[in-house]
Amino acid sequence: MLHLDSLLIICLVCLVLCAVGFYKYIYFLSIGYGFAIAGGGICAFIIALKNGWTQGVLWLCILQMILFIAYGARLSGFLLYREIKSAAYRKTFNGEIGASKKIPVFVSIGIWLFSAVLYTIQVSPMFYRYANESKDVILPVIGMVISVCGLILESASDKQKSAQKKINPNMVATEGLYKIVRCPNYLGEIIFWTGVFISGVTTYTGIGQWLMAIIAYVAIVYIMFNGAQRLEKRQLGHYGNNQEYIDYANKTPIIIPFLPIYHLNKVGK
Repeated sequence: MLHLDSLLIICLVCLVLCAVGFYKYIYFLSIGYGFAIAGGGICAFIIALKNGWTQGVLWLCILQMILFIAYGARLSGFLLYREIKSAAYRKTFNGEIGASKKIPVFVSIGIWLFSAVLYTIQVSPMFYRYANESKDVILPVIGMVISVCGLILESASDKQKSAQKKINPNMVATEGLYKIVRCPNYLGEIIFWTGVFISGVTTYTGIGQWLMAIIAYVAIVYIMFNGAQRLEKRQLGHYGNNQEYIDYANKTPIIIPFLPIYHLNKVGK
């Protein structure tokens, strides 16, 4: 059973919260993304509580809601702070990324709708755990621990990058977590959603629920690798003639530790 009526409510909440993208289209996928995940988690909790699906596991439902709120608040808060405080980031954000350019209204609407649907299925593992009235707690707790590790990794990565860029604004971050992979924040994102996916494994029933969970997980992994590819392309444009950067990039995996994938773009000799 897909509970499409309840999913539609969650989707409408995500639509409202990521509508900030009509101000700058990139916000559909950044600041609005954080808002929508937090709001989707809250909405899933309210629906589960209202329907009496949380008996015996209310504490678990509350913790999962708090996890989504923490994720969304950290992401949107960090992105807003960085855009407001960092002139260099605003220049990149509005220039190279093209965040301030105008796009056709029908394209904006398409991105908006697609984003809201994606965010809805991303929180579906939490929703279906309670809609299916599952009572097991071991796997969801393991999943939440994994997600918290991903959230900590993302936060630490952003903090380390900001600190290193203050010291040397003309070079990418290369110390701390950046010695392990070049995009530890993207790795943290993958780990977070791995935990979310795992937390629902024992509760998915029917092909529809499994498809939603798998599509959401595969989509976020793809988006992270695509983001790493685009970031590397920009970095090659800035630092492609910097031997220190080339040496660093050639020996540091781009996103997955110990996996010898060093580049997602063609690198000239």
